[in-house]
Amino acid sequence: MASAIAVGTLLAPAAAHAQFVNILTGGTSGVYYPLGVAISKMVGEHVPGARPSVQATKASVENLNLIQQGKGEIAFTLADSLSDGAKGNAEAGFKAPLTKVVALGGIYPNYVQIVAAKDSGIKTIADLKGKRLSVGAPKSGTELNARAILGAAGLTYDDLGKVEYLPFAESVELMKNRQLDATLQSAGLGVASIKDLSNSVPIVVVEVPAAVVAKVGAPYLSATIPAGTYTGQDADVATAAVPNFLVTRTDLPEAEVYALTKAIYENLPELVAAHAAAKGIKLENAMKGSPVPFHPGAAKYFKEKGISP
Repeated sequence: MASAIAVGTLLAPAAAHAQFVNILTGGTSGVYYPLGVAISKMVGEHVPGARPSVQATKASVENLNLIQQGKGEIAFTLADSLSDGAKGNAEAGFKAPLTKVVALGGIYPNYVQIVAAKDSGIKTIADLKGKRLSVGAPKSGTELNARAILGAAGLTYDDLGKVEYLPFAESVELMKNRQLDATLQSAGLGVASIKDLSNSVPIVVVEVPAAVVAKVGAPYLSATIPAGTYTGQDADVATAAVPNFLVTRTDLPEAEVYALTKAIYENLPELVAAHAAAKGIKLENAMKGSPVPFHPGAAKYFKEKGISP
């Protein structure tokens, strides 16, 4: 009984302040949205008095600006967008440094996946010189990843034969029609577009060496695309990954954010049920790679679990 009272006392302040918990996600066809819906359900069930809602958005940049404006309590973002927001990078969509945005916890990573047609002769990043590459929509997360990785490998867009700024599916169609040699896509493992490509034409998944990742630096991390992720990919391939994060506001009480963090990270199977990308969420990685400080409430929860940056 004493334990139940203690828990109730702990969550009471959270309930008082977390009447409305607006969760900022992304487009309804992406990964952020279904995970946001799952988090809403978890918060509703595990944080007494909370009234969660889910808002579809244009994802990272919009989410961060909305948090800064006090229009959300939890938001999804890529770590590089979070870094740009903290710096106030106008080119990335931030008019000034975001002073009210702090980390709640790391979730699953996006993998930088460079895939070339086998008959293109491309086996390394250096081999992209003079070739036709799609780098994603202009100033998209994928395109920002492309600039960073190519730059660290000593290449610029001027070194390429042709640069296309296209979404994933359109890039794949051009590769099928031999109008492109390679595509760079930043997404979860097993992304449908590359699966479609690998089932249609022979491909090579191009390595991003650890030395290149280290040169880019945080928030990029070394990662592995496991063998068999795509048809014809018979070996593990080293690459870069960019963590996704949940963020919150500096002005939310510690007890509230503690309760929200606990509700999410103690119910991870519910997120996996909502989208397979959530398999990449590991409690032990929750504080790794954040370009901004953690909210004290989130830090308190992770410290109790023995997790540190």
